[in-house]
Amino acid sequence: MRNVAVGVIGVGYLGKFHAEKYARMPDVDLVGVVDRNEERADSVAGRLNTTPFSSYKEIIGKVDAVSVVTQTPFHFDISRDFLRNGVDVLIEKPITTTLKEANALIELADSHGLIIQVGHLERFNPVVIALKDIVTNPLFIESHRLNVFQERGTDVDVVLDLMIHDIDIILHFVKSDIGRIDAVGISVVSPNIDIANARITFENGCVANVTASRISMKSMRRMRLFQKNAYVSLDYAKRDITVVKPDGGDSCDLIPGMGMTQMSFPHADPLYAELRSFIECVSKRSAPAVSGRDGEKALKVALSVIDQIKTKKWKGQALT
Repeated sequence: MRNVAVGVIGVGYLGKFHAEKYARMPDVDLVGVVDRNEERADSVAGRLNTTPFSSYKEIIGKVDAVSVVTQTPFHFDISRDFLRNGVDVLIEKPITTTLKEANALIELADSHGLIIQVGHLERFNPVVIALKDIVTNPLFIESHRLNVFQERGTDVDVVLDLMIHDIDIILHFVKSDIGRIDAVGISVVSPNIDIANARITFENGCVANVTASRISMKSMRRMRLFQKNAYVSLDYAKRDITVVKPDGGDSCDLIPGMGMTQMSFPHADPLYAELRSFIECVSKRSAPAVSGRDGEKALKVALSVIDQIKTKKWKGQALT
């Protein structure tokens, strides 16, 4: 079987890592990297022994698949052009800026038998992968995603920059439609929302309290999940999980009759795992772990959170 011919569209902070990972894969030919900043494209291409391009249209016809790692407003036009030309796409999160755009891409891909994978990276974190055998029916979820301030990312609200990661994870584990969202947020150091909190109530009774901030004194990426007879705490950054339940391991003095099990995972490379998964889907024509529809659902909730923060009222639109 021949190698998969791949291109990376946008080689800024994150895009260059996509290119580096693809260049390491023995079954991938990194055909080229694209960036409007020709100096940046030349630099990355020179390091990785590939070809620089200044326009993504120059590599249409040369690739089987691409990573679209541009600013979000460009996701739709670029991804649409590749899909129209029979190319599978991995689109960095959020999938697009609007639901109309997201649905148009999904319908286009479906009509051509093509793959859209969305770059919700935390799905490939080993602690999240381990949760599939632990979390069954969460009733309450609390997540905190706090970052120290960085100029990068402030062109969008923190909901689309950071919170959408946790929204995707929560939707992945809670198999229910959403009944209500209550959200608050403020702008502190940028023109956009810098701190946000959303309380998401699902129709099955589960409640998720989600907080994101990009002006914290220290970084934190944690989630706690409560379900019948079990408490689960995870730290994305430290890659560890604590589970407290009746048939747990060590005795838990804080909760009589419960045992505690702690799991730690070695250093992993979630981005490499994400891109490997994409290449496997392209090669085998299989469904991606994070589909275009998954990306659309996360975007729908994120936009609803932003809308409520900015309008200060719940509009009661269906979120099914």
